[in-house]
Amino acid sequence: MSKRDYYEVLEISKSASADEIKKAYRKMAIKFHPDKNPGDKEAEENFKEAAEAYEVLSDEQKRARYDQFGHAGMGGNGGYGGGGFGGGMNMEDIFSQFGDIFGGGGFGGFGGGGGRQQVKGSNLRIRIKLNLEEMVNGTQKTIKVKKMKMAEGATSKTCPTCGGSGVQMKVMNTMFGQMQTQTTCGTCQGIGKVADKIPAGANAQGLVKDEEEITINIPAGARDGIQLNVRGKGNDAPFGGIPGDLLVIVEEEVDQVIKREGDNLHQELYISYAEAALGTKKEVPTVGGKVKITVDQGTQSGKILRLAGKGLPSIDSYGKGDMFIHINVWTPQKLTKEQKDFFEKQMSSGEMVAEPSGKEKTFFDKVKDLFN
Repeated sequence: MSKRDYYEVLEISKSASADEIKKAYRKMAIKFHPDKNPGDKEAEENFKEAAEAYEVLSDEQKRARYDQFGHAGMGGNGGYGGGGFGGGMNMEDIFSQFGDIFGGGGFGGFGGGGGRQQVKGSNLRIRIKLNLEEMVNGTQKTIKVKKMKMAEGATSKTCPTCGGSGVQMKVMNTMFGQMQTQTTCGTCQGIGKVADKIPAGANAQGLVKDEEEITINIPAGARDGIQLNVRGKGNDAPFGGIPGDLLVIVEEEVDQVIKREGDNLHQELYISYAEAALGTKKEVPTVGGKVKITVDQGTQSGKILRLAGKGLPSIDSYGKGDMFIHINVWTPQKLTKEQKDFFEKQMSSGEMVAEPSGKEKTFFDKVKDLFN
């Protein structure tokens, strides 16, 4: 079943403001919330779908990528741009990540109204360089990341101000009588816990900087600038909260042989006079391994050979780009006496002269062919 357009899911226009997106999501979340629709699987799926749409459209970078490439540019859980849930986010994830959307009040798992909150650690961002073959075929990278982790021996205790509820109740006298308000606890910031024992070297929240080895799965078809989201591998949260995420930004290494132009790849192939005149077979590198090509007899310098489907997978369709081999006939700069005598004999006899047939393609013809 194909995914619905995120704007359609939230029933908003593509020009909707951030505030309009937030309001639309709140409306959908209330409508399909499990507490209002117990046992209704369709409502649960609609609830998850609305959360997924909001997760993308509320983030400027993800929204821009979605507007450009649609669902194909978002990937799955940990896919392109870190966008989308890919069916991997459960109700608890949604409640913890988007609970603040309800401000005051809310339903069950959302715990709105300044109640006890489950704090989340901050995200980390790193850059990782990939060559063309790794980007096309996907790969696995193991790296060391410095992050904040709970110090060994750090403990917490119930907040003495709010008694662990995460909120404080205030009573105000007004002309209409007494009014009771509920606010986030200023001591624990709504967590319900405060530090008890802090080991040496740890900060006030019991966190210490440490190094962790993390394995990252790079999906096939990655592109320069794409952001991958490795959930739960960011900084730890204090007092047993949810760890942040590791955001991995892909950078493309410059290849010395193969050059990329969109989904198409280009490379130069130099052949000798003899190979051009007699024809030959050559082995050339591609992102899928080396392949053999045939250079026809009488090939002229500047001829372009096309290897269909040997380029990069298209990010917004199911096709692949092509590989273009640019043939250059190499002219020797130094000749032996025998070689020089041979060429002088051919010139004087008139047997090896330029005799264009009129069918040769001009430079502009070749450029035109590339785009047809």
